[in-house]
Amino acid sequence: MQRETRAGWDALRAAWNGPGRERDLVVQSLKAAAAAVLAWVVGGVWMGDPLALMAPWVALVLVQATVYSSLVQGARQFGAICVGTVLASAAQAITGDTTGALALSVPVLMLLANWSRFGDQGIYAATTALFTLTAGSVSMSSVGHRVGQAALGAVIGVAVNALVLPPVHLRDVRENLAALAREAGDVLRTVAADLREGEWDAQTAAGWLSASSRLDHRLEALRSARRWSQESLRLTYGPLRRLHRVPHGGALPPVDEDERFGRVTGHVAALTRALAVSVDDNRTPAPPQGPALGAYARLLELIGEACHTEADSLLHGSVRPRLDKETEEAMRELHQELQEKLRRHAGEGAAHTAVLGTLLLQAENLWAETVPDDGGQ
Repeated sequence: MQRETRAGWDALRAAWNGPGRERDLVVQSLKAAAAAVLAWVVGGVWMGDPLALMAPWVALVLVQATVYSSLVQGARQFGAICVGTVLASAAQAITGDTTGALALSVPVLMLLANWSRFGDQGIYAATTALFTLTAGSVSMSSVGHRVGQAALGAVIGVAVNALVLPPVHLRDVRENLAALAREAGDVLRTVAADLREGEWDAQTAAGWLSASSRLDHRLEALRSARRWSQESLRLTYGPLRRLHRVPHGGALPPVDEDERFGRVTGHVAALTRALAVSVDDNRTPAPPQGPALGAYARLLELIGEACHTEADSLLHGSVRPRLDKETEEAMRELHQELQEKLRRHAGEGAAHTAVLGTLLLQAENLWAETVPDDGGQ
């Protein structure tokens, strides 16, 4: 309970301090509430409709995460409400009894709720039927009122979402991409630190594998954020989008960046697997030792620092910053040193050579993906 309270307080403070997911959530929640109130004022107060409950109910649920989803869900929900109202009224006319009408219509509507055309809005057909049959007399007039109020609520909900600070989820892509770059750098720096200390075993390698597997979850979160961002730009009017004050001029990092860090994630996983195999007593390969291991650890550390630099750059609106010349030169020297040590290991035995060669290959792959325009490798 204390942890949940602290998390709630942190979320409120984050929403107050500046733009972010927390503030976006607050804005969308207040917009949904405002849409419901507005629909009630229009349908219940101004129009004086006794069945005005439908309007605020529909308006409330149609303030979705994107304008496009509001429109799509609105069409589906309105269709489901119309079907539920009509079938409930027909069942009442056939049976002449509320209980019989419920028994006749609700099972059919629950089956229709699974129809793919309704998406996740199909349940509203059955709930509308319940409201229709239990709220009093069923007549053509009441059916028309309910359908009309549903249409009014749908229009108000979609309009509020589209015209009042339309949700544009561009920040999520940058934040997830930056987090993936930072976490990849963290894994590489952790591996480098453990290798430098020289005392690492199968348990340590298992920790590296676990950390690299978490990168896959972060990559999936990035891809999900990309889909939401692309959808949020659909049907969003340009000037209204600018009112949302989207960071970095509303520019998304290119989709190629997602693919590039997908490859980085794969190379980190391959590297940690190679190290885990090298300390497995049941396997032939053996880990490199001595100066070769120290040089390799330093190279991984520099690549990890490059990932951290890119993460910071992404949060400030740019992509793939150029590393300073000293870092690039240090990486080239370490690469050349490792190549020399690899040739030396080749004369000492195949076991150490196989592992060092595999590790060096993965480091080169990571280097190619994280260091821009590097022709020195």
